[in-house]
Amino acid sequence: MLHLSFILLGSLLAFSQNGGTPAADTANDVKDLHQDRRDIRRDRRDIRSDRRDVRRDQRDLNQDRADRNRDLRDARKDQRDLNADKRDIRHEDADIAKDRREMREDLKEGDKADAAKERADITRDRKDLNKDRRDANSDRRDLRRDVRDARTDQRDINLRRDIHRDRKDVRADRRDVRRDKRDVKHDRGER
Repeated sequence: MLHLSFILLGSLLAFSQNGGTPAADTANDVKDLHQDRRDIRRDRRDIRSDRRDVRRDQRDLNQDRADRNRDLRDARKDQRDLNADKRDIRHEDADIAKDRREMREDLKEGDKADAAKERADITRDRKDLNKDRRDANSDRRDLRRDVRDARTDQRDINLRRDIHRDRKDVRADRRDVRRDKRDVKHDRGER
């Protein structure tokens, strides 16, 4: 680099004695060279920033996918719980219907003690049935919430799909910087 500056200084002195125009051209070339180098440094800094942004977007995308998968897993679990609660409700309804039939038969036969026992079973089964219905409603709410969260996460994932375009842009920018650097070296060699 030091030799180059001596050469440039010598050529400046030589051209300035010969009329001044080539020296002015050389000075402009040196300014252009410095400006090109500054541009290359700025482009490299921008590329580093873009790459950092792409990495951050990739991390966010991976997190969104993990959230979506967790929400879908929760939704499947809530659906299984809801199905179990529906099954329990059907069984409770069947038990209540059976107890009512038995209570009617006991009342027809005049067996009030067994009828009272069946009535107590019906009351207990109704309490269980109401509890199962509350559980089913809670599971339905959880399922809706998890499905909504999974949809939101999928929407976030879809919005971040432009990360591939960003990566391509960074690669193109790096290619442009390499080309600019090569051009600067080539221009410097011609002087």
